Amino acid sequence: MGSQGKPTTLGAASGAVAGLVAITPGSGFVGPVSAILIGGLAGVICYGGVMLKAKLRYDDSLDVVGIHGFGGTWGALATGLFASKAVNPAGSDGLFFGNPGQLGVQFVAVLATIVFAFVMTLILLKVVGWVAGVRVSDEDEEKGMDISMHDEKGYSY
Repeated sequence: MGSQGKPTTLGAASGAVAGLVAITPGSGFVGPVSAILIGGLAGVICYGGVMLKAKLRYDDSLDVVGIHGFGGTWGALATGLFASKAVNPAGSDGLFFGNPGQLGVQFVAVLATIVFAFVMTLILLKVVGWVAGVRVSDEDEEKGMDISMHDEKGYSY
């Protein structure tokens, strides 16, 4: 929903992406009903993640943390709940199919991924900061980067 409580095209696209992000980890391991549950819950979870941005005041114009971070985490954990050897005999059953250990495996994998992504992001930000900088000046940001960086107007009013 937009800031005025009305649905937006970006919101609809974000909702579709949230469902796709969440089902991706389990796509070869869960059945259709489980996939619908995972995608449906992803909408609620990702919306909550996007709403955290305002409370925590971090810069994320494309809601990557709220959609990919929260949605991917949910999808990986949900695989540990809904995975079924009936869908993929080469896989493992999840918690709801008699294997509670798979949820633990998924949790460790999620934790390792979060730590890896955080550390690598810090390293990359430092390297980019040394090479080119990660922020424009306040003056360039106020003027608008279309003008200050590209000498073009992005929008005609």
